[in-house]
Amino acid sequence: MLASALTYALGCFGVALVLNLIRLFTAPTVTDRILAVDTMTVNTIALLVLGGLKTGSALTYEAALLFALTGFISTVSFCKYLLRGSIIE
Repeated sequence: MLASALTYALGCFGVALVLNLIRLFTAPTVTDRILAVDTMTVNTIALLVLGGLKTGSALTYEAALLFALTGFISTVSFCKYLLRGSIIE
């Protein structure tokens, strides 16, 4: 039962990732693109965690943590660049 639930969840997050990719290319403004990239980061983290649950590997949790930190920094950097035109003050 757990294996089928994990497979279903992996499929749902995979479809969500593809839909976010479509939104990334069809977004009308830059802020919508940044939001799409941030949502793709969240979906990728969910895929890594679910993959770790399915395989039983602890390495995927560390990869998810690193990906979360990188995604957060990139989102903050993009937003700061849009607001001020410079990342480093």
